[in-house]
Parts: sequence; structure tokens; C-alpha cells
Amino acid sequence: MSGTTPGAADAARPVEQLPAAKGPLAGDNAPSPTRTDVFFRELMRGSAVTTVLAIVLAMIVGGILIAVTNEDVQRTSGYFFARPTDTLVAVWNSVYNGYEALFRGAVFNPRVDDFATQIRPLTNSLGFAAPLIAAGLGVALAFRVGLFNIGARGQMLVGALFAGFFAFNLDLPLLIHLPITLLAGILGGAIWGGIVGVLKAKTGAHEVILTIMLNYVAYYLLLWMLRTPGLLQAEGSNQPQSQPTPASAQFPDLLGPTFPQLDWGFILVIVATVFVWWLVERSSLGLRMRAVGENPHAARAGGINVERIYVYAMLFAGGLAGLAAMNQIQGNVTSGFAATIDAGIGFDAITVALLGRSRAWGTFAAGILFGALKAGSFSMQAQGIPVDIVLVVQSLIVLFIAAPPLLRAVFFLPKTESEKADKARAKAAKKAVAA
Repeated sequence: MSGTTPGAADAARPVEQLPAAKGPLAGDNAPSPTRTDVFFRELMRGSAVTTVLAIVLAMIVGGILIAVTNEDVQRTSGYFFARPTDTLVAVWNSVYNGYEALFRGAVFNPRVDDFATQIRPLTNSLGFAAPLIAAGLGVALAFRVGLFNIGARGQMLVGALFAGFFAFNLDLPLLIHLPITLLAGILGGAIWGGIVGVLKAKTGAHEVILTIMLNYVAYYLLLWMLRTPGLLQAEGSNQPQSQPTPASAQFPDLLGPTFPQLDWGFILVIVATVFVWWLVERSSLGLRMRAVGENPHAARAGGINVERIYVYAMLFAGGLAGLAAMNQIQGNVTSGFAATIDAGIGFDAITVALLGRSRAWGTFAAGILFGALKAGSFSMQAQGIPVDIVLVVQSLIVLFIAAPPLLRAVFFLPKTESEKADKARAKAAKKAVAA
């Protein structure tokens, strides 16, 4: 009989015989991030240099398109080998005149003597940028939570519906009527976005499908109300258009009547940008939002109510889209609005959020850039340049931003650590298959 006690025998048992720990916390069953999560994470971690180079490359391609569509370039290219300098001069003139017109229509017009008229293009750019920034902030906030919100259009339309239905029929002084109209629009957008958040949280339905379908619902609901007398249709009209925005509900001009495109709505957009930055980057709720966006499974294991975060995120996103609609109704559009009041801003907001890398101030800068492109496109069109080229430039910027490896290959930039690791893993897997 051995003198070894049972406790000593257990202590002498080899460690490898003990059962291995299992479960989500041990990492055995932890779900791997989806490709969408990885894409947005990499997209948001890109450098500012990549963004600048994406804009430069898009402008280069845009210059090529301007030259190709120019009549002088087409004419001189017919005898290029006889007199190549004529073609080169025509190319230079077409590209220079095109981008000079863009600058003159978006930033500063040196061809006039009055200083107020010279800087009016800049105020026009800021005015165009205001609704883009507001809607882009809503899309960017949802991105940070891992939600692909492409329903800013529907949220804008419902915001306009609420503002028109609840505020246009009131006769109040400006200090009361203006904030009521503003809050009605923000509330309408928040409710429409909140519906997506609740359905996502309670049923697990995909937010992309929900927002696409609700865009259609919002459009046809608003169109029906604009065609129905007694609801939103202007009195004495048979057109699907609302009555004019009451003067007491319009944003006052920020710098006076000389700059009608820029109003106090832009100040509200700056306030919204500061709020989104504080909410996401500094508040405890923002910390939970970012945790859910990084990995909802880990966030749930850490005690975060992921479903509630989804609802909060879509409420904020919808409210910001409603603010974008109010910049349209209470600022630029004063003669009544139709069902196209969103003017494509709801979808452009996705581009702005991507270019801004889903950061508050990045989205703000991207909105100003796209507002400048829109304002300058009118001057380019006056030069005989197709306005669609500006849209191509915008699309190319997003394309290059969304494909950093392509951009690094064009400019011969060094690969990131993640790309090097991916290449090493691919090489190791190839060797394992060959063995």
C-alpha cells in the first residue's frame, strides 16, 4: 500500500490531464468579425495622407475627363503628330479653366471688385454643405455602432412631413415658431430612424433592408400628403407641393441679405458636430456605442445592452437627418417643398460619412468639400464643362478612400502592418497546401 495521500496524488497529476476550459470567454466559440466589420474598422483607421491622396487622384482623373470632353482638345488631337504642342496647350487650358472655374464658384471670385461678391462663393459652399454635414453625421454615428444606415433620405422626408404638418399651420412669433418647426423636423426624423432601431433590436432584421423599404414608405407617404387638400398641399393648388415656409419659421441670414445662402442653420450644424463628437468620443454612452461597433458579441459579454444601443444610435441618426431637412425647409427652400425635398442629400450623406471616416470633424470637413464641389459645379457648367464630371470626381474620391491598397499601389506607398500580416498568412497557407 502506497504511503502517498490522495491530495498528493492529485497534485502530482500532470497538468495536461486537466480538462481544458471552454466557452466564449476562453475564445473557443467567439464569433469572428464579419467582413463588413473588418472593412469599416480598416476604413476608419486610415491615415489623413490616404484621404488627401484620394482627393488628388480623383482630381487628376477628373482633369483627364475634362480634357477628353473639351472641343479644342478633340479638334487639335486630329493633327497631334504634326503639331503636338497645340494639343498639349489645349489640354492645359481646358483643365486649368475648369478647375479655376470650380475655385471661382466655390471659394473666391477674383474677377469682381466688390469684396462681398468675391467671398460670396464661399458662403454658398457653406450653405450647400450644411444639410450634407447634418445628414452625414447621422450616417457616421450609425457606422460607429456597426449599423449601415442608408435611410437618411426617408428620415429627411419624414422630418419635412412633421415640420409641414405640425408647424406650417401655426401663427406664432419667430422666437416660438422657428424652434417648434425645428424640433418637429428633428423629432420626425428621430422617430423614423428609431423604428429601424427597434425592429433591428427586437427582430434582428437587417438595417439595410429596413432603411431601403422605409425610404419608399416615407416618399410615398409624403407624396400622398402633398397631393391631398387639407393635409400638406398648398391651398388653391393642384400640384404636389406644400405651402411656403412661414417667414416666422425661417432661419435668419447669418451675414445679412448679401449672403442669402448662408443662414443660422449652419451654426446649428456646427453645434450638432460638437454634440456628436462629445457623444461618441467623450460620453459613457459613446463608449458603449464604440464597443458595440467594434464587436457586439464582446460588448454583450461585457454587460452592454446591445439592442438598446442600436435604438439609441438610430434615434440620434434620424434626428440628425431631420436637422438636414430643416436646413432645406427653413433655409434654402422658402416657396414650398415637394417630395424631392431631400435633393439626393440622403444618399450623398453616405459618401460624406465615408470620406470623413465616420468621425464628427472628418464628416464636417468632407461636407464642406462636397458643398464646395456642388457650388463650383455651376461655374464649371458655365464654362461648357458637363456637371456630371463633378459627380464622377465625388464618386472617385469615395472609391479611392474605400480601396486603400489600390491607392497605395498607385502612389507606391508602403503597405500597412495588417496588409503585411495578411500577405504572410496567405503565403503560409499556400505553403501548407503545397506540402
